[in-house]
Amino acid sequence: MARSKPVATADSYDNFVAKVGMQQQNQHAASTYRANYTSRNRLLIEWAYRSSWIIGAAIDSIADDMTKKGVRITSEIDPKRRGVLEAEFEVLNIWDCLSDTIKWARLYGGAMALVLIEGQAPLTPLEMNKVGKDSFKGLIVLDRWMVNPNFGRLIKTLGPDLGKPEFYDIVTSAQGLPAWTVHHSRLIRFDGVTLPYQQSRTENGWGMSVVERIFDRLTSYDSTSVGAAQLAYKAHLRTMKIKKLREIIAMGGKPFDALVKNMDMVRQFQTNEGLTLIDGEDEFETHTYAFGGLADLIAEFKEEISGATGIPLVRLFGQSPKGFSTGDSDLANYYDGVGTNQERRLRQPIRMLFDIIHRSNFGEPLPDDFTFEFNPLWQMSEVDRSTVATNMANAISTLSDRGLLPTKAAMTDIRELADVTGVGSSITDEDIDNAEDSPPPSAKDIGVKGPSEGGRESVSEKPTGDSARSGKDNPRRLRWFQRFGN
Repeated sequence: MARSKPVATADSYDNFVAKVGMQQQNQHAASTYRANYTSRNRLLIEWAYRSSWIIGAAIDSIADDMTKKGVRITSEIDPKRRGVLEAEFEVLNIWDCLSDTIKWARLYGGAMALVLIEGQAPLTPLEMNKVGKDSFKGLIVLDRWMVNPNFGRLIKTLGPDLGKPEFYDIVTSAQGLPAWTVHHSRLIRFDGVTLPYQQSRTENGWGMSVVERIFDRLTSYDSTSVGAAQLAYKAHLRTMKIKKLREIIAMGGKPFDALVKNMDMVRQFQTNEGLTLIDGEDEFETHTYAFGGLADLIAEFKEEISGATGIPLVRLFGQSPKGFSTGDSDLANYYDGVGTNQERRLRQPIRMLFDIIHRSNFGEPLPDDFTFEFNPLWQMSEVDRSTVATNMANAISTLSDRGLLPTKAAMTDIRELADVTGVGSSITDEDIDNAEDSPPPSAKDIGVKGPSEGGRESVSEKPTGDSARSGKDNPRRLRWFQRFGN
């Protein structure tokens, strides 16, 4: 029995007659993809970041949006401690450092923030229980070219860091840091574009710069826009036909000087009076250039760059929406993406920093139920905010009137939604503590007769005096008793 031989196959659409398809002899069949390794060319991407405002916006926008609104603590915690935690993020420039770390990660493909804790050796693992009083000194940003991963010792503990370097060597001391070897637990690491394993190895364990993916689109856009700018100089061309011009130029001397003098006079009168003085045998012509189609071409390149970076035109280029679009849906989708990055990349580091700050200031760990939320990037219009505030007030009022929501809970809910509605931000913890919980009223308080006195549906119509001041005429209490009994 004859053995079958392996045959090379090419599964794709082909038209042999028209020579259409990837396996035919045509220009499209020669298309392919190759890595340009722009991430390795540090000077190139630094020059691009400094000279191209588009690359600057592509790098900075997402990093700024991930950190500019901060977070709000949502768990029950002492108000003074909450104020200290939030203030330390500002005093120690934590948000600025995190923003810079994300920026350089996007630019270079990777960056780190070193947690500075006084009294602990950088070589040792970070021990939370040994964070001393006022020992936390903030963060310092290190990009991928300032540290070298030590692949001689990899993390062997099961977890998300398995297989990553356990130590990093600081190779530049320009910021005043010694040539430390730092344990990974003291570093907050961000990668640019996360790469698969084999490609990550080619980048010394780091990710890829976002510049690498948009580089070809960016050069196409710059070439088109600069070319359009050059065409502006040729938008109005003028030509003059002069008899025997070559002979005059070749002859030189007085005839050539006379020609130059004549042209100077033409330019002078064109400038001053708009006149063109020429000889009777000379001919003067003007030519204009049509710019049709250039705006559409540049707009297409803008959209490609916007799609490659994941940043909408209104945010990346500051371009106002056209037609019936307001740009709100684009921004809403973009902010959703930023929120996803915040949850995936920032939540754990910020939780760790809150814990360190709490231990450094109060000498004890955070409560187990400590929670926080990222402040929303999307800001509602005044009309939408007013509508939400009205609906919220109606809902809370209805629940409170039916006895289903205590006063303290209602005030707490109003304050928690203050950043959305703009109402209730002045409610303090003291106001909530001093508020009554409004316990279920008794029959005697609201003037309801028992069964022996004519049934519980019989209610005094108009309380006066002490009964009015004690709340007997409170309609919420009255309805509560009518519904739930004696």
